[in-house]
Amino acid sequence: MTGIPAPTWSSVLTSWTATPIPWVLMALATIGYAVLVVRLRRSGGHWSIWRTLCWVAAMVVLVLALNSALARYSMVLFWVHMIVHLLMIMVAPAFLVAAQPIRLLRDGGGARMRSAVDRVVGSKVWRYLTSPALTVPLYTAVIVTTHLTGFQQAMLQNMWLHDLELVLYLVSGYLLFLPLIGDELIGRTLAYPLRIGVLGLTMGPDTLVGVTLMMTDKVLAPAFAEGRMMGWGPSPLSDQSAAGAIMWFAGDGLMMVLMVVVGFQMIRSGNGMHSLGPWLDGIRRQATLGDAPVGGASGGDADLDIDDEQSALDAYNARLAAMHGLPPKPRDAERD
Repeated sequence: MTGIPAPTWSSVLTSWTATPIPWVLMALATIGYAVLVVRLRRSGGHWSIWRTLCWVAAMVVLVLALNSALARYSMVLFWVHMIVHLLMIMVAPAFLVAAQPIRLLRDGGGARMRSAVDRVVGSKVWRYLTSPALTVPLYTAVIVTTHLTGFQQAMLQNMWLHDLELVLYLVSGYLLFLPLIGDELIGRTLAYPLRIGVLGLTMGPDTLVGVTLMMTDKVLAPAFAEGRMMGWGPSPLSDQSAAGAIMWFAGDGLMMVLMVVVGFQMIRSGNGMHSLGPWLDGIRRQATLGDAPVGGASGGDADLDIDDEQSALDAYNARLAAMHGLPPKPRDAERD
């Protein structure tokens, strides 16, 4: 790994590395994905070509991150290493979620597989693993601890840590995006405004890491510069600052792109901004109507649309009247 020469057009195009284990895993996963698509279509089911293209895109991104010149020069240039990080924790996971392999496994795997998938995605463990209450702190911890501690220096000196780092990025990014983008089968449904809010929240760690790397005057991973042949490359601090800028601008930029994508999904779904999801909608409904059906305003609140301003006002007034032992006013009287 030491003594890597300066990149040239020739070396960038030809300096590819081999990673047999990831290749085998990706090949088996891709074959399995293709077989399930064929089985599903032969049984009369439909599978969007867009999802298949997303799977192919995810595999291409993984190969670029693991085997192209990016992989080689990521060991001697911090800013290139940061590009690999973003590919592994944002780009590849986003494509994997959009490819919906869990749904494909359920729909194309037969009755027994369908039952098994339903049990897994309906389990409390899976709901916890895909809950933003876990995935956002996990994403934050991975981003912060692998960049603002001595991890980068240790990673450059121990290849097993380098491999573990890439696995952590892929897994944490995939779990983060599962409930946020697309409509993958995961046993939970988050309202679109909440999805956009969570994506916006995760820009915080990217910004923190990016700004810190740009502003600090301490070299956190001198091994990047030590791995180059003498006479080329930026200074360690300049390299580190460039890595911070990529994390800040590119990381936040990718999150903003995903927020726009989710916004388009919200518009296409027709749900608009009213629904906040079953749990928060239930809290909002209870705060407005109370625990029990209230007569007078609507003859009962079971089917009441609380986003209808007049209906909500009538129901709320009727609830206040009931709390004070007063008979509910007729709707016309309330409006007068």
